[in-house]
Parts: sequence; structure tokens; C-alpha cells
Amino acid sequence: MATLRRASSAPAPALAAAVLVSLCLTALSADEQLENLRFVRHAQDAPLVSSYNYIVIGGGTAGCPLAATLSEHSRVLLLERGGLPYANMSSEEHFTDALADTSPASPAQRFISEDGVVNARARVLGGGSCLNAGFYTRASNEYVRAAGWDARLVNSSYRWVERSLVFRPDVPPWQAALRDALLESGVTPDNGFTFDHVTGTKIGGTIFDNSGQRHTAADFLRHARPRGLTVLLYATVSRILFKRQDGVPYPVAYGVVFTDPLGVQHRVYLRDGDKNEVIVSAGTLGSPQLLMLSGVGPQAHLEAHGIEVLVDQPMVGQGVADNPMNSVFIPSPIPVELSLVQVVGITRSGSFIEGVSGSEFGMQVSDGALRWAARRSFGMFSPQTGQLGTLPPKQRTPEALQRAAEAMMRLDRRAFRGGFILEKILGPVSSGHIELRTTDPRANPLVWFNYFRETEDVERCVHGLETIERVIQSQAFSNFTYANASVESIFSDSASFPVNLLPRHVNDSRSPEQYCRDTVMTIWHYHGGCHVGAVVDDDYRVFGVQGLRVIDSSTFKYSPGTNPQATVMMLGRYMGVKIQAERWRK
Repeated sequence: MATLRRASSAPAPALAAAVLVSLCLTALSADEQLENLRFVRHAQDAPLVSSYNYIVIGGGTAGCPLAATLSEHSRVLLLERGGLPYANMSSEEHFTDALADTSPASPAQRFISEDGVVNARARVLGGGSCLNAGFYTRASNEYVRAAGWDARLVNSSYRWVERSLVFRPDVPPWQAALRDALLESGVTPDNGFTFDHVTGTKIGGTIFDNSGQRHTAADFLRHARPRGLTVLLYATVSRILFKRQDGVPYPVAYGVVFTDPLGVQHRVYLRDGDKNEVIVSAGTLGSPQLLMLSGVGPQAHLEAHGIEVLVDQPMVGQGVADNPMNSVFIPSPIPVELSLVQVVGITRSGSFIEGVSGSEFGMQVSDGALRWAARRSFGMFSPQTGQLGTLPPKQRTPEALQRAAEAMMRLDRRAFRGGFILEKILGPVSSGHIELRTTDPRANPLVWFNYFRETEDVERCVHGLETIERVIQSQAFSNFTYANASVESIFSDSASFPVNLLPRHVNDSRSPEQYCRDTVMTIWHYHGGCHVGAVVDDDYRVFGVQGLRVIDSSTFKYSPGTNPQATVMMLGRYMGVKIQAERWRK
């Protein structure tokens, strides 16, 4: 890739762009409203003491399919710290709304990693599947083999997921041009529409249906046995309970303590029987955090927070990684339809190329100019929203946000027209760790991802940027680029966006390696902290204790495929089937 230099070009966007793949809250269709399921309740309505065969902590991308599967033959409690998806945020057009909500009850709990990258974690029934771009693609066959999973059960579990909520997208012209440009740029072969992770260019699945409505992991709860499942919302688990048992060399998990929104503590116990279990599916941040709050973690760190050490387990919270993403905004001379991630180029160099188009997300255009100006949310360009908001994160005071929004209303609509081409990398090799910030389970832990610490990750990023450069210059993509816009100017304009809190290297000449580091963002694919082989065994049982498993993305060393949600959902179903089989095996 050539050194990036600023040059004259057609007008690029006047403002730094807001969220790329972004987060969204959604609801099920009217006849499938979760609130109509009698087993879904508020935590404050729960008894002070109860008992179940399985207690699943975290109603997210893994926890929902896991709980639904286990409920087929057992009594299961699913504890979710958030609420239901909101009905007025169910469409692609409103997919950035959750990021603009920074309230204490927001379904997207914002945090900033110690690296300085703005991020978010789910706090809603359905988890990360409510808060992503909806792209669905399986892990590679090599990943499945390396994980030691049963390939036949993996395939049947994927199919169970796909029957419930995966669709084939209608590919608009911008996405079709990206696909053709990737092929023209050498990201071959053309693999057409497929869920499989294979080298080349493909169209993947989506959890948005053809009307633009999102479907989430919460949909799996419709498959649950109603008498076998209880779901409690706004239930914040503070610790897992352990006891010593005669003849058992390790502490045994026997229940949990959770707090409802009124501050009342509830206790839930496992019923008698050595096959009843507590299962943590609280995600990459939540699962290691809860283990540490419960006394399972690095001894010195727990003692520093006044936590009684049950098991000195130094690997809890270690090996946390996030697939770094870099983006380039391509201003378009013609209108661009809204589309989230549909096409992916899987390169041989270890980088993945995707795109989102139609920057006028959420803008009202049919009610007249005045009402449009008053109601438009600016979507991807929203001052309030996430990593690419038009104000740097440290400056997002309510007053500053209001001033920025008023200024944006005076801008020409063409300033918001275009799309993003995204580059992210395989792995990654670089990793960090999680530490407790406080003993409050509602607080985000401290997290270091150490983006691009390893040279191999930087090299993969540079190869990805080189591919984007070829895409921009391709004949296939020419209808969506200004004829007089140079690649250097497009990259330079994108480099000026306030995407993170890292020190900026503002100059007229920027190496591609520096571009990777300066413009790094998250795509919410963080994972690790409870690795298989380090914290849990091959059946996801936590080392050093009994009656406790962790089943979610925190167990992954590397992110599966280009987008992990398919595999996280699959894992919930897969382990639910396996645990059921173990329960009834003589």
C-alpha cells in the first residue's frame, strides 16, 4: 500500500462518521412478543428462595439457546441482567439507536478499554445478537477440528440455529459492487451465497429478515418447554455459592445470589443431584468477572479487592482479545441504499473485508424538510453514537452533543452519503487481560486488549488495507466513488475521524502500519478470559471446582470465522444437547 498523503478530491464527508456495524435493539414480531411468554418475568417478582436443576447466568447469544435446550427435560432458570429488546428499535434503520443511549439502563453498556478504544457490552435479553450488524457465517472446518468438537453435532446445531433465525439477504447495488470489486481485486473464488467459512468472496446469512426486522438469540426461547424454563429480567448475579462436601476434593457450586432492581437479594439453589449445575454464559467480560467475584481467580488480585480466595486460578481473565477493525469511508456521488454486512472477502493473508452502506441511517425523508430536520437521528453520523461519533468520546457532554446535532442539521444531506469498507484480521495474535475495577457486579471491569502489539496482526491489517485500496480503484466499484477522489485523500480523510482516544499522528504522510494503529476500532468480537485448557476443560467445566461450567465466547482463544455470533449460538445449542445426554446416560 502506498504511503497515504492528503490530496485534493471531491467533497468528502464534512464530519467524522458514526458507527459502522453498530448495535441495535429489536423486538420480535407482534405474535411472538417475549413479554407474552409466561415464563419471562421481572426479577423483583421472583421468590426470595427457589431451586432448579440448572441455573444459567446470562441470557445472551449462548445463554438463550443453551437454556432453551436444557429446558426440554429439566427445570432451568435463566438470569439476565438486562431487559427485553425495545419494540421501536426493531429495524435496520434504527440500528444505531442503542449506542446513543448512555443511560444506566441502556441495553448497550458502554466502556472504554484501557487501550483507549470505545466499546460496548450487551445488557439485554438476546445479548450481542441484539447489538451487531446481523451477519451470520460459520466457523471454518479447521476451527471446529482444533476445538475438538463433534463435527456432526456441530453441523446439526448450526442447522437448528439457522432454521430459527437466519435469512438470505437481498443484496443491493452497493453490496453487489463490493462483491464484484473484491473479485476483481483478487479475493477469489466467487463462493456465492454460503454460511461456510471459505477463502474467497461470498454473501453470508443475516439475522435481519426481508422486511428489515431483526431476529435475535431471544427467539430461541420460543422453542423452550414453558414448564421447564423461567427467565428473570434485571437480575444481577453478584456471586456463585460454593460449599465443601464430604468425599469431594473441590468446592462444589450449589447456587447463586442475585439482586433485583429494588436492591433485594434473592438466592437460587441447585436441586439435589450431582448432575445439576450452575452455568455461566455472561460473555467475555461478564464470565471472568463473575468467577473472580466468586473467589475463583488470581489470588493476589482477589485479595487486593477483599475477596475471599476459593481457588487460586491465575488464568481467569487472561488471554482476552478483540479483533481490531479499521475502516475507510467512501463518499458516493449517487444515493446509496441502507445495507449492513452482507458480503465478505476472506483473503489468503488473514484479513477479512466487509462493508456497510447508506450513511443516512434513521433520517426521515418523507415528512417535509422541517419535520425531517427535527426528527433525524443522523444514524451512523450521530454525535452521540459509539466509536465514530462526530465528537471525540471525551467531549460528549449533553451540551456538546446538542450543539453538534444542531450544527449537523444545517449541513447538506450529501455530506452523509456513502459507505464504509471495513478491514479486520484473523485471530488476533495480540491479547490482554481483564481485572476487576470494583466488587460491584454492575460495573465494567478493566480490560486491556493490546491491539496490534504483535507484528503479525499489523502485517495482516496492512494486507487488508491494500485490498481496500484495490477495491476503491476497481472498475466494479467506480459508480460509488468520485472520479477525482484519490485513494490517498480517502484514507487521509478517514484517518481524521475521532474513532478512539489514542494519541494521534497528524501529518501529511502516514504509513499503512501507522494507519492501522491510529484508526483501530472494535467490531465487538472480543473473546477469551476463560480459555479451554486454562480455565475450563474440554467439556467447559471450570478447573478446581465442581458443578460449574462456562459456556460462551470467553472460552475462545481465537474468534471463529469472520463473525462469531453463529458459532456462539451454535455452542449454546451444542452444549445443551451434550449436557442433556450426560444427564440421562446411565
